[in-house]
Amino acid sequence: MSGSAHKKGYARMFALAVLAGVAIGIGGIVYLSVENKTAGALMFTVGLYTICIHGLNLYTGKVGYLVGQPLSYLFDLLIIWCGNFAGTALAAAAVCQTRAQKLSGAAQALCAVKLEDTLPSLFLLGVFCGFLMFVAVDGYRATQKPVILFLGVAAFILCGFEHCIADMFYFSAAGSWSGGAFVRIVVITLGNSAGGVLLPLVKKG
Repeated sequence: MSGSAHKKGYARMFALAVLAGVAIGIGGIVYLSVENKTAGALMFTVGLYTICIHGLNLYTGKVGYLVGQPLSYLFDLLIIWCGNFAGTALAAAAVCQTRAQKLSGAAQALCAVKLEDTLPSLFLLGVFCGFLMFVAVDGYRATQKPVILFLGVAAFILCGFEHCIADMFYFSAAGSWSGGAFVRIVVITLGNSAGGVLLPLVKKG
């Protein structure tokens, strides 16, 4: 493949990742908008469902397939992660320019909990989330039935597990970015990654 073809491929990959970040941002807006957290957890899934049916690139939906891939897949994941970051920031910036900007207060409350938590705790909560995300996405790929997406996403939200892309949106919506916030996103990303590859690694072995 030529260099220009590679660039076009990466540009498309990034664009689909940005859209996935926007989709997760919309899920986050729904979650912050409702008082009933169970309903909010279920409706958050509109983001992941959109990603799955339109073939968008979500880091936590892709990292579980790292097992058995060439090293270049790691670069793909980095591009997707950055695209997701850009998409969540875009969604947060847009919603904060509307009457829905009041959601920023709810986002700040969520982020305060994460900033007060320890890094080992965030990592482990990320592992649990990554495990459920792989189960949800792989289950949908195998069956084409969305119920597994709704169950998986609702479960990780209601349990308080940490999803790095959703947290990117919350920090952006809250205006709570700092060095400590970024470190937490990285730690949660590592946890999501470990949880996402757990089942594939064990099944391969």
